[in-house]
Amino acid sequence: MKRNLLIALLFVATAGFAAAQNYSPSTDVLGAHLNYGRGCAACHAPHSGAYGNGAAKTTDPLSGNVALWGEDVASLFTQTIITGNSGHGTYTEVLPGAMSTSSEAFGLLTCLSCHDGNLAQGAMMQNTVYETLPWTYGTHNSIPTLLGNDGSTKGNYLNDHPVGVQATFGCNTPPAGGGYSESGYNWDCNISGTTITAGPNMARFINNYGFFVSLGTSTATTSPIVVCTTCHNQHSMNGVAPGTYQTMFFLIGPYNPTNTGSNTAAQFCRQCHGGESNEMNNGSAVTTW
Repeated sequence: MKRNLLIALLFVATAGFAAAQNYSPSTDVLGAHLNYGRGCAACHAPHSGAYGNGAAKTTDPLSGNVALWGEDVASLFTQTIITGNSGHGTYTEVLPGAMSTSSEAFGLLTCLSCHDGNLAQGAMMQNTVYETLPWTYGTHNSIPTLLGNDGSTKGNYLNDHPVGVQATFGCNTPPAGGGYSESGYNWDCNISGTTITAGPNMARFINNYGFFVSLGTSTATTSPIVVCTTCHNQHSMNGVAPGTYQTMFFLIGPYNPTNTGSNTAAQFCRQCHGGESNEMNNGSAVTTW
């Protein structure tokens, strides 16, 4: 049985960025996940799992046995999704056949039970982002929320970030003389079990910005993997400890595209994509602000 562990990220530098922020949100931290007033019970049914939320036809005999999950995940069991068509190829993920506390089950099935719209018909979903988008995103407040039914071909997941056992976080040494290459795409770090130890460039990044993503693990690979909850904290739309900072889309770390003088939106992605960071390109003096 696959296990669920959130990667313990241990670094040689401290994350001082978040503590310096003092953004105060004006809306409930659950935001869109207040679920039209149903609140926590829409996902965590106090009694009887998905049956308690009106999904009487679910074929999951253990519905609600993990985290009182109140959405029907049965239609997702053992299904295959292929994500992230890019220069690195595609990523095939066979979804678990049962709910558990594994990273793939709890970090994928739970999210897709509402945000799929193809294999699982998302309950209460309107397929439009809850937040008012800043002008930097264009004029249409229409970012879709159903990954498998987003306005392109139904069942297309190639336009979604890779997830699952093939979507691994890696550490590589950059080529001699610096610069970008496939072999230097990730950070100068080392992975041992559930610990990632930062190299000099990654340590500078953490000191300048912080490190917020929460990687998952699987018995199918020895590397940390990316799941939905790697980047998204489903319980806070506005920002969480270790500091209070502005963010969007339930992203775990600072993400503020409304500040045109900031590079926080790029910095969020660079937490994993070290090859595109300033630090890995000899730009150590470039900080978040």
